[in-house]
Amino acid sequence: MNESALLAILLSLASAAGYALAAVGQSRLAAQGGPGIGQLLTRPLWWWAVGLNVAGALMHVAALHYGPLTLVQPLGALTLVAALPLSAYYARRRVTRREWRGAAWTLAGLTGLIAVTGPASPGDALSLPEALAIAAATALLLAFLVRAGAHSPHGGGLGHATASGIASGVASALTQTVTASLARELPGGPLTWWQTTLLAVLVAMFAVGGLLLSQTAYRGGLAAPLAVVNLANPAAAAVIGVTLLGESFHGGPLGWLVAASAAGVAARGVLMLTGAAPADLPAALPPQVPVPAERPAPEPAVRIPA
Repeated sequence: MNESALLAILLSLASAAGYALAAVGQSRLAAQGGPGIGQLLTRPLWWWAVGLNVAGALMHVAALHYGPLTLVQPLGALTLVAALPLSAYYARRRVTRREWRGAAWTLAGLTGLIAVTGPASPGDALSLPEALAIAAATALLLAFLVRAGAHSPHGGGLGHATASGIASGVASALTQTVTASLARELPGGPLTWWQTTLLAVLVAMFAVGGLLLSQTAYRGGLAAPLAVVNLANPAAAAVIGVTLLGESFHGGPLGWLVAASAAGVAARGVLMLTGAAPADLPAALPPQVPVPAERPAPEPAVRIPA
């Protein structure tokens, strides 16, 4: 193993650990009652989570500089495996066997999906009209998922998690367009300054939106929402690549079959995680119900003799 590959592995593991710690921090905030955005800004734990997410993203990008996608992406999927014991440690419980099995199934499915997908060729990026159309369609889809989750007594967490993963995946695709434009490698030529600024604003909106959506998703626990986020992110990127960038799954029809099978395996893992984990943190104790004081036994009646 050469030095570049070793450095890519170390950076990928550090990135996965950063993302896992951030997810655990977010789930702890969610377990404390799901504070609103204004309250989140006053919580030091929230800013730690934001910083860890940023650090994880930067290390992931650095890992891709030193190693191929086929090496870095599967290691990034270890976020779920790292988050389970961390969450259990803070909750003072053990990771259940069902949680480990669910994580293993999800990780296997995610690895299978990554194995048959690949990065875009140099210069392959969305044009400005395509980027704006994707942004508008994604905004409508996110609104639908959030609305559906709000009216679902059981699936709200997974709906918000799906929306979070999609938002992050679209942010990555738009970032690729901004980067290609700045490097003057965009197929239609570089964008003007205001067009690049517009896309950068959209990237920031989707990135922050994905973070806030994941925060809401963790109200129902950590394992299943985190698994869905990790699945929806590459899935959204793959849909954009196949439909707009002319990409396809490796291996032709066999690659499509592997992708479908991997998606089924990952879905099984998510279902196992959905019903596996107890609450990550103990819920608030119910208010004490006052116990009525014991009434004194009635004194025996005194009979007055006739």
